[in-house]
Amino acid sequence: MSLVETDWLDQNLNDVKIIDCSWHMPQTKRVGFEEYKKVHIPNAIFFDLDKNSKKNTSLPHMLVEKTDWEEIVSKMGIKNDDKIIIYDNSDVISSCRCWYNFIYFGHNSEMVHVLNGGLKKWIKEKRKITRDLKNIEISEYKGVENKELIKNMKMIDQNIDTQEFKVIDARSRERFEGKIPEPRKGLRSGNIKNSWCLPFNECLNDDKTFKNKKDLQVIFDAYIKDSQEIEIVFSCGSGVTACVLALAYSLINDKYRPCIYDGSWAEYGKI
Repeated sequence: MSLVETDWLDQNLNDVKIIDCSWHMPQTKRVGFEEYKKVHIPNAIFFDLDKNSKKNTSLPHMLVEKTDWEEIVSKMGIKNDDKIIIYDNSDVISSCRCWYNFIYFGHNSEMVHVLNGGLKKWIKEKRKITRDLKNIEISEYKGVENKELIKNMKMIDQNIDTQEFKVIDARSRERFEGKIPEPRKGLRSGNIKNSWCLPFNECLNDDKTFKNKKDLQVIFDAYIKDSQEIEIVFSCGSGVTACVLALAYSLINDKYRPCIYDGSWAEYGKI
């Protein structure tokens, strides 16, 4: 199960490692770390999605090298056998990208979860919050890459003809259909040929919790009912909301391991 509820976390605050992975779309002018310093769940450590991504590229949120990941996670004081709960205060449920990163680099998928409803639900329920920063004892985290959980641009291009996997895009239908410009500069409008559009928000309730399994099954059946044996790959604008779909799909398919087109439209849509 990839989700935990606020009640469960409230009862287990001292038994897990908690990560705040709040990230916001650039046009919002919100800064996740500044918000974290003002309010967060007790014991939470901040994960900076921008800083903890690949440096020598113009593409946002690309996976780092394994050695870099080990250093990042070790400095957070997280160990390989830790149970990890990730949350955010974001409209794009950015915690799901951090969830995917941990699974890609070999953390036991049964030991890494996203808090359903995030910080907004936690605060609404009047649970304990703080601005105190947690003291961190550096660990020696070791990663193992699961390279089958990622697709690159060459694989995406080849798949247009071979159709060995199905690409589902988490962006809005307006962006997917090229009816509105992309929020990032230097990108054309449109989509990857033969891909499908499932806006990530359609998997969420109004309060940003995930829809129940029955509703999610109906949603995904419209895309994959006739192609159960085909690998499912998720894409989006910059690799964040693709992971929201990946987590949502994992809720109805216990065997699914999240597979992402890391470059997403930030790479494929370059002018």
